Amino acid sequence: MNARRTAGLLLAVVLLAAVTAASIALGARTVPPGHVWHGLFHHTGTDDDVVIREVRLPRTLLGLLAGSALGLAGATMQTLTRNPLADPGLLGVNAGAAAAVVTAISFFGVTSLTGYVWFALAGAAIVSAVVYVIGGSRSATPVRLALAGTAVTALLQGWTGAVELTDNAALDRMRFWQIGSLAGADAATVWRVAPFIAAGALLAFATGRPLNALALGDDAARGLGARPARTRVLALAAVTLLCGAATAACGPIVFVGLMVPHAVRRVTGPDMRWVLPYAAVLAPVLLLGADVVGRLVTRPAELQAGIVTAVLGGPVFIALVRRGRTVRL
Repeated sequence: MNARRTAGLLLAVVLLAAVTAASIALGARTVPPGHVWHGLFHHTGTDDDVVIREVRLPRTLLGLLAGSALGLAGATMQTLTRNPLADPGLLGVNAGAAAAVVTAISFFGVTSLTGYVWFALAGAAIVSAVVYVIGGSRSATPVRLALAGTAVTALLQGWTGAVELTDNAALDRMRFWQIGSLAGADAATVWRVAPFIAAGALLAFATGRPLNALALGDDAARGLGARPARTRVLALAAVTLLCGAATAACGPIVFVGLMVPHAVRRVTGPDMRWVLPYAAVLAPVLLLGADVVGRLVTRPAELQAGIVTAVLGGPVFIALVRRGRTVRL
């Protein structure tokens, strides 16, 4: 069984490398393969070099980071709430980020993507703390956390909608961000979100084994030496960092964090020690693949990655659900 999982993970890494190469080589502008290589390693200022080095490379790196973050956040969220169909936004992280961004645009005049990042991260962190307190803090259960997240999300969505209706400038700027896109990524954005995603990934992998125990119930988890309250705090912190950073940089991209972990469990089973590495590798395959498709299907214009993941992800997810029973957590 472990040999099959290892082989599958290696195959996933190869697939990720291929999609990464396609993301750098393909786009609205046709760049010969030799020029792609030259732009990566011998930047001389030609138009092709600028496209490769300053547009596609940061966009690809952000796709790798955000995709892995969404995959890890989704897998952690689904196990934390014991719901294989849970979305990373279930605890209000996406809503908190969106509310903070629209507030920054409307009340503080923030207009740049790098400015959105800090507000979105702060909003995600604050809302996660509020949900944890409302959900019962140390006595929080998966159901109470989910209910608290749903209630806070509804409240924040009302605030976001009210601000957008009363401020046309905020509405215009939020439209692009809320779709979910890798376009406009630059090196500064990648460097800003990378530390948060790295910290979140470390926390997620550190909670893999305790989450396995927690899936059996709190009493069984304690019997196995796990500490349920501590595990939930760490898992919630991981989701906040991962989903908050990805949402801050790209907007709320749907289906990646929901579909990939669900599909991965059909290969790995519920063991988080395998689910997390698979999700970290295959989620960016989906996100970058969607981004490449969006660049190619409407040349010279492009579809945003969030639209493509929704269009492709919906039917695929329905097929996964209909093909067999949901893996129990």
